[in-house]
Amino acid sequence: MKREVLDAIKNRRSLRKFKAEQIDLEKLGLILEAGTFAPTGNGAQSPVIVVVQDAGLVAQLGKMNAKVLGTDANPYYGAPTILLVFAAKNRRTYIEDGSCVLQNMMLAAYSVGLGSCWIHREREMFETPEGKELMKQWGLSEDYAGIGALAVGVAEGELPAAAPRKEGYIIRA
Repeated sequence: MKREVLDAIKNRRSLRKFKAEQIDLEKLGLILEAGTFAPTGNGAQSPVIVVVQDAGLVAQLGKMNAKVLGTDANPYYGAPTILLVFAAKNRRTYIEDGSCVLQNMMLAAYSVGLGSCWIHREREMFETPEGKELMKQWGLSEDYAGIGALAVGVAEGELPAAAPRKEGYIIRA
């Protein structure tokens, strides 16, 4: 039995400290490919991934997200690459579909030796005039909603260890 997937599931952890160096394009391609193979309701493949590596745009997104959060801190933890996931709101499973894309990409990032962290508040960010303008620039209509983002980069330091699993996590009926 191959155990690589189980290893990634058990050992992948959210990283909150990234090196400034940009990630390797081949590794980025593998992460994005994994996202495109995420399950979606009725196989509709409604999610869209927007890759952001321009430092100025990464900084703009960080400010937008921090505003929603009500802080001045960088919600993307200094990651050089941000992968924004949007999904078509007319799909009943759009939140689940986009969430599966994010999960696949987190596992893929771990499997290629990169760190990642799922970031929230993209829905609120892209409901603002500034967010809607960015979506328009990327060819996305207001029929799409921001589901989340993945901050991706080279880990500065070690990944944190998994916490012990809680009692009662599994109930057999």
